[in-house]
Amino acid sequence: MFVSTHLIAEFEGLIDEFTIIAQGRNLLTMEADQARNRFCKIRARFTEAPPDVKLPGAINVRQNGRELELIGNGNGKELVETLRGHRPEELRCEALSLEEIFIASKSLSQESTL
Repeated sequence: MFVSTHLIAEFEGLIDEFTIIAQGRNLLTMEADQARNRFCKIRARFTEAPPDVKLPGAINVRQNGRELELIGNGNGKELVETLRGHRPEELRCEALSLEEIFIASKSLSQESTL
């Protein structure tokens, strides 16, 4: 069955495979479980301002005070290890919902391909 919607949360548990299209361009076609394993949200809080660290492959990197929040695109483990090397006081990594993946994919539309 094919469903076109922006109300992804309503179909979250029913979706086996999905495609994200932006401006007529296919950004991502993937099995839902594979996408949940590929994309993750990483949050790190430091005792002082976050270090200036290179995080290749990270998308939607945001700093708010002593905290960094970013999304890993297939390289979450490597990003966590890089951040762990800077000794954060707290470091969390969690899977994204399909709706969060959809929102993050807007950043990917400016990159070449997935």
